[in-house]
Amino acid sequence: MTDAATPTGPVTRSSVARVGVATALTAACGYAVLYLAARVLEPAGFSVFAVFWGAFGLVTGASFGLLQQSTREIRIAAHVAPDRRPVTHPLRVAAAVGVVTAAALAGSAALWAPHVFAQERTLSVTLLSVGLAGFCLHGTLLGMLAGANRWTQYGALMVTDAALRVVVAVVTVLAGWGLVGFLWATVAGAASWLMLLLASPTSRAVAQLVAYESAGSFLRGAGHAVAAAGASAILVMGFPVLLKATAGDLGATGGVVILAVTLTRAPLLVPLTAMQGNLIAHFVDQRRHRLRALAGPAGLVAAVGAVGVLAAGTAGPWLLRVGFGPDYDADGSLLAWLTAGAVAIALLTVTGAATVAAALHRAYSLGWVSATLASALLLTLPLPLETRTVVALLCGPLVGIAVHVAVLARQPHTLPRTTDAKETT
Repeated sequence: MTDAATPTGPVTRSSVARVGVATALTAACGYAVLYLAARVLEPAGFSVFAVFWGAFGLVTGASFGLLQQSTREIRIAAHVAPDRRPVTHPLRVAAAVGVVTAAALAGSAALWAPHVFAQERTLSVTLLSVGLAGFCLHGTLLGMLAGANRWTQYGALMVTDAALRVVVAVVTVLAGWGLVGFLWATVAGAASWLMLLLASPTSRAVAQLVAYESAGSFLRGAGHAVAAAGASAILVMGFPVLLKATAGDLGATGGVVILAVTLTRAPLLVPLTAMQGNLIAHFVDQRRHRLRALAGPAGLVAAVGAVGVLAAGTAGPWLLRVGFGPDYDADGSLLAWLTAGAVAIALLTVTGAATVAAALHRAYSLGWVSATLASALLLTLPLPLETRTVVALLCGPLVGIAVHVAVLARQPHTLPRTTDAKETT
């Protein structure tokens, strides 16, 4: 371990600010890709693209369980004596997980791809599999940088990923590549982790850090985190896939609903997802006051969300029509309720980070899986598409929040040194 990579203390305001700037740039890039796709592809075509965008967000979002596990273990490793302890290299584990999961995804495509991808099926499966392998390493490196307090490099990795997507999207528009080009743009950032390692000596030093536990223990903790991250990804990024699975042909109406869902949640969930490393590090540092530490981030999310609900209900319909064209027409009340649903998912993200920091991996995954199952069941209600979307996104996360808070409230305020420690769910 080198000095360049050694964790240097608690999460600071400057670290949050640096990640905040990177998050703003990342969000702007994401909006740019969605804007270009919506303008070029029209609502029906955009719904096809959005399903792939959501599918990629789903599988890569699941891989971000590796980010959470790596953040926690690298941060704990700074306070653990290495004598006679097993050692695990998180990036090596991530590489193996990436190869295996990508192969499994491609090998099982015949079973699920016909139900998900309406066009360019072979290309979609290939890009999805290769992109997943890359993002296993991407997420793990992000987690290691967060655990080591290397927030400048953390932000640089985020921005590089997002900027590569915009570059390919712009080239797609100029070259007239249509849907195929936007599929490539979606996965363009999968190699950004390698670019950062080549350019940054500090990142290379962090990449050599280890967790003082066995690979099996690391994978067990990561497994729970991946399961929960996968469930969260269904609600956050993969929702278009879930919507298509329960509604069938989405058509133009589905395209409008998906765009509205994406735009109303992005201002909250993009920065919150990007700051997972900050949140987990914060909750690890404040482990003796878990519920008190939870109140601050949750209150901030609720306050920002309230402003968002008001803005979406008043200015949202006009912004949607002006920004994306007259075909994208949605009622102000729909946009306000969808924003409220985004607030619920954001609060679930915060409580989830607190349970990860407390090594309550089973409770973490149980909360997210419960929320996802509840939302999926609510999407089957015999209601109009817009109404059942709102009900699912607003009510499902409340189930998961209840699970997380209940478990956190009854746990002793100590931090197990490794994920081998006994958990209570």
